Amino acid sequence: MTDRSSQNSNQKIKAVAFDLDGLMFNTEDVYWKVGCELMRRRGKEYTEELSHAIMGRPPQICFETMIEWHSLDDTWEAMAAESEKVFVTLLDDGVDAMPGMHELLDALEKASIPKAICTSSSPEVVEAVLTRFAMQPRFEFVLTAADITHGKPHPEIYQKAAARFGIEPHEMMVLEDSQTGSTAAAASGAFTVAVPAGLSQEHDFSMVDLVADNLADPRIMEALQLD
Repeated sequence: MTDRSSQNSNQKIKAVAFDLDGLMFNTEDVYWKVGCELMRRRGKEYTEELSHAIMGRPPQICFETMIEWHSLDDTWEAMAAESEKVFVTLLDDGVDAMPGMHELLDALEKASIPKAICTSSSPEVVEAVLTRFAMQPRFEFVLTAADITHGKPHPEIYQKAAARFGIEPHEMMVLEDSQTGSTAAAASGAFTVAVPAGLSQEHDFSMVDLVADNLADPRIMEALQLD
């Protein structure tokens, strides 16, 4: 896969920001089921095209897109609340960590490299996922859709993350699985690693420094100078 990491190979990474859905956990599979259920209840179809249009975007934009897509009468707030309830009921249905995630977290902790989660999901969804996997204590902080004004692909969330870490964006690695998230990370100036899976494998990642096969890809460790 594409590798542009040599452009920034001399830059020491001081912190790492993780996206959540589809990157740390296979929750994109759950979101697909949620989307299908929401549309089924309305006599509509949830398609790959619609999924691509909303992947990585904040809740308001996601549900406004759904509403416009199918000319629904719902408000985005009502759909968001309904979606969260459906999501939580499906969390036990095969949700697991993505390959290499635990090993990467262990390596970062061994090297004392701080890490955070930066996600477009709502605080309620994030809490449900992180609590289920006892993940929150392993991260310095978590930024969600509630912490920003401009959602991905705007770089705000990663600019805020760098500020919270007390570093410049180019000193931070961002791990993302979608084109929307990768665009946000690259625009912030961070060292951007795309780890596509599922539907996101068809996305455009021309803006990133490295496209990794998974979180266990040795090139991630090389970029972190942990090899």
